[in-house]
Amino acid sequence: MTDTTADTTADRPTPPAARDAATAPRAERRIERFETHGRERQDDYGWLRAGNWQEVFRDTAVLDPAIRAHLEAENAYHDAIMAPLAPLREALIAEMRGRIKEDDSSVPAPDGPFAYGMSYETGAEYPRFVRRPRNGDDASETVILDGQKEAAARSYFSLGGVAHSPDHAWLAWSHDDKGSEFYAISVRDLATGEDIGERIENTSGSAVWAGRSKGFFYTRLDGNHRPSRVYYHRLGTDPADDALIYEETDTGFFMGVGKTQSGEFVVIHIHDHETSEAWLIPASNPAAEPRLLAERETGVEYDVDEAEGTLYILTNAGGARDFKIVTAPTDSSRSSEWTDYVPHEDGRLILGHMVLKAHLVWLERRDGLPRIVVKRLSDGAEHVVAFDEEAYSLGLSGTYEFDTTLIRFTYSSLTTPTQTFDYDVETRERTLLKTQEVPSGHNPEDYVTRRIFARAADGEMVPVSLLYRRDTPLDGTAPLMLYGYGAYGIAIPAAFNTNCLSLVDRGFIWAIAHIRGGKDKGFAWYEAGRREYKENTFSDFIAVADHLVAERYTRYDRIVAQGGSAGGMLMGAVANIAPEKFGAVIAVVPFVDVLATMLDDTLPLTPPEWPEWGNPLASPADYDRIAGYSPYDNVEAKAYPPMLVLAGLTDPRVTYWEPAKWVAKLRAVKTDANPVLLHTNMDAGHGGASGRFNRLDEVATIYAFSLMVTEKA
Repeated sequence: MTDTTADTTADRPTPPAARDAATAPRAERRIERFETHGRERQDDYGWLRAGNWQEVFRDTAVLDPAIRAHLEAENAYHDAIMAPLAPLREALIAEMRGRIKEDDSSVPAPDGPFAYGMSYETGAEYPRFVRRPRNGDDASETVILDGQKEAAARSYFSLGGVAHSPDHAWLAWSHDDKGSEFYAISVRDLATGEDIGERIENTSGSAVWAGRSKGFFYTRLDGNHRPSRVYYHRLGTDPADDALIYEETDTGFFMGVGKTQSGEFVVIHIHDHETSEAWLIPASNPAAEPRLLAERETGVEYDVDEAEGTLYILTNAGGARDFKIVTAPTDSSRSSEWTDYVPHEDGRLILGHMVLKAHLVWLERRDGLPRIVVKRLSDGAEHVVAFDEEAYSLGLSGTYEFDTTLIRFTYSSLTTPTQTFDYDVETRERTLLKTQEVPSGHNPEDYVTRRIFARAADGEMVPVSLLYRRDTPLDGTAPLMLYGYGAYGIAIPAAFNTNCLSLVDRGFIWAIAHIRGGKDKGFAWYEAGRREYKENTFSDFIAVADHLVAERYTRYDRIVAQGGSAGGMLMGAVANIAPEKFGAVIAVVPFVDVLATMLDDTLPLTPPEWPEWGNPLASPADYDRIAGYSPYDNVEAKAYPPMLVLAGLTDPRVTYWEPAKWVAKLRAVKTDANPVLLHTNMDAGHGGASGRFNRLDEVATIYAFSLMVTEKA
């Protein structure tokens, strides 16, 4: 690949500081030309990519002043355009905050002599982690970590992992204070409530305790923000002397550490988006050499749990594309030793599993809806935990304990607040522990939730989840928020969301398009929306918009399309393909500079993402395919709908310059007068503002913009 910089006489607009805040910024064009596989690519705004991005993630003060000036000018323009909506934003924030129980708490989960949970004090942005005697009450509760206290005086704060040791004497916890996801692990003595000073920097955030509570395993990030090494830290020693346990040299793989439910094995997980590998270490002997369970084989994924000397492995090996569960002895070292235990069934996607002492439990999806299945190990007897609503969300929370018959799960739907249950897998008794409280009030009977299907261009039926007030007119006049993602096999649940009620109560229909690229209809649904089939994701989303208009739920000019991250790429693609079918587009941390990012193997996620999108460095066909849909590369001189684009300066997943470049090109090329607003959070990363109330500012901005553009429609 070659790089030539030229055209120094290109547009040189007035410096940002000299502009009126209500005038849209115009980024300077500095034309760069690149050649790959004989194809030439031109980038007019590549200068917005900070060459020292690794340093910026750690200290934003080192950002190039010219880049900072442009981002701040964009923020000033955004603020000026949105200023008249300040009263509406304040009302929306008040409404959404009114639906949050300020002194909320979880149901403590038992573990040996204690029960662990978390709670919020009134007004607190961050939770407290607490424990009590196993059968104790609130009065016996002790705060073991106060997130609000730890966040004091920080502009950004995010808690990572919080893990107590098996002997209940120690707490390993982590935090990120930049938004760049470099987590620092600290260790707290639970007898004194004080950290012991053994702080470990540049980790991925989670700690997994060895069986004897003398130390823990963790992953450390390299200079390119990749988790490439697993270390063991022994309490009382200098972290600089921590033992290197495993190093992954292939930059195309992610890595993490976990533990089997039994607590017998620490598991090093290595994976990309289609291949995985696991190494086992006896939890009681952290010095033992990791043992490979089965060599990585391209396209074969597996995940392991253990009970009573048997491994239970969730895998797609042998063509089981919707996954199966196999067993193997704990000393197994090759997949040829695996025996089918829960056989593969087409159309039944097994999402995850856990093993108790006497029961195997897994979460599966059939016909697009989740359910829990329990299998008794002694005799193989099975039963199902399911629900009857048209669309709902089900989450298996698991348990700290192994020798138990109790599991915990959560249930909600678009109209039903989240319910937390304990379930006895032997007696089948279901105990409701908690129902999400909505302090300002919520009557599910005021709302309708539906699951409909839209016919895609190739005849596939795309599920769509809908929520609207019972009195909303279904005559084509209602505004509609259409949300989509469609990547990495992630299914978007039809879960309860108190925030969206602020739109729904104002007449909006809330719609989720379960498009290809997710696993909403099984693994094949994912395969049909990635790599060479990626454009199905975009055409599915447009087909859903067409169907909603044809069925008179809304009109094209009343549809607000929203997506974030890979869903932001979806937003950029559909805006290029069919801008006339959307009244507005909202893209949150959007992955829009796909071609340039997939060509840049120094970025944190690029090599591990090649199985998802293709590798344009190695393959001319992949290059051409990605170039054909990459939103930034396909902006054209035509009319686009109003757009709101949100970014984070320290985002390691979708770097800030992707949305910044995209907006700059849109402004220079598009032919309409519709606003394109970019706001970059200068103190946060991929997840936006931290804190349960602070993040409402961003949601209120999205909703106020949506109400503004649909009011004009």
